[in-house]
Amino acid sequence: MKKIALLGSTGSVGTQTLNIVSHHPEQFQVTALTAGNNIELLIKQAKQYNPDLVCLATKELAEEARLHLPASMRIVYGEEGLIEAASIEEADVVVTAIVGSRGLPATLAAIDAGKTVALANKETLVTAGHLVMKRARDRGVAIVPVDSEHSALFQCLNGEPREAVNTLTLTASGGSFRDRSRDELANVTVADALRHPNWSMGAKITIDSATMVNKGLEVIEAHWLFDMPYDRIQVLMHPESIIHSFVEFKDHSIIAQLGDPDMRVPIQYALTYPERWATPTKRLDLAAIAKLSFREMDYIRFPCLKLAYDCGIMGQSAPTVFNAANEVAVARFLREEISFLDIERVLETVISRHEAVDLPDVQSIAEVDLWARRLASEI
Repeated sequence: MKKIALLGSTGSVGTQTLNIVSHHPEQFQVTALTAGNNIELLIKQAKQYNPDLVCLATKELAEEARLHLPASMRIVYGEEGLIEAASIEEADVVVTAIVGSRGLPATLAAIDAGKTVALANKETLVTAGHLVMKRARDRGVAIVPVDSEHSALFQCLNGEPREAVNTLTLTASGGSFRDRSRDELANVTVADALRHPNWSMGAKITIDSATMVNKGLEVIEAHWLFDMPYDRIQVLMHPESIIHSFVEFKDHSIIAQLGDPDMRVPIQYALTYPERWATPTKRLDLAAIAKLSFREMDYIRFPCLKLAYDCGIMGQSAPTVFNAANEVAVARFLREEISFLDIERVLETVISRHEAVDLPDVQSIAEVDLWARRLASEI
């Protein structure tokens, strides 16, 4: 039986991970669950899956949860509690499904504890890919991607020598506004932006998909996961989201991974790798789909994706600043403080005022991250 610590259990990836656990009750056991402020759902999950430990955002929430859960269940809170959950002795795999850069300390704790990391928190690698991947190599820890695009590349590269790879291509649905012009984006609402045509995801990642920031973060993540230079990582618009990504090799052959847009497939593969098990998902019917379409990426229409490439190539602290500024800008848009197009203006302004520096440790990352957040909040 494989034991799982699930960080971010109440979010989209977290709830779908638990759906997989429920589908294979004899193969999986949950040892830790963590959430932010969604105490009602966490309590419900804890009663159903009976973990050894649960973690909430604050002491007050932890004390409230104590009133509803068994006395034998450890209840912790805050960043220290999150790190305790990530390094819990009983776990074999730590699923990092926390949204945003706050997942970094917990991911490093899981690596230090020797756990396999099923990584759904792309911001961790965007912010600190150089630290995370080096530490994983030093500890001999496997990092298995959960994002559908990186899972696809991971599967396509299985058994293939890296020197045979020509390019990696991440496919992009185009998000909520893929068929709208720049002029039509001036007055879009939060509700408009949250209507993703293909995927059911959390609010932050859905907005990131609409701005194409999410694809930019994925490009940076792919750079670190697969040790690939940016000029060999491409993005292709694929509205149907059936081909999740593909690899072109030096003989010009292409291996692609296809499937219905259902996150439970890459989640389960990350948990069972290198084995494949039956899933509670539907089969892909290509005859019913009839055709797949593709478009070249328009970097003028989606300037945030170009900015992400620029920051990745710039390196050092630039990706950290890009991610931090975006987290603030998206939060401000969701609160209706700024417009949709203001998101990219905030990013461009923060990046233009930053001089990239080396980030040798977590403390230096935190300082740059905080600087970017403050500026993004003021613009």
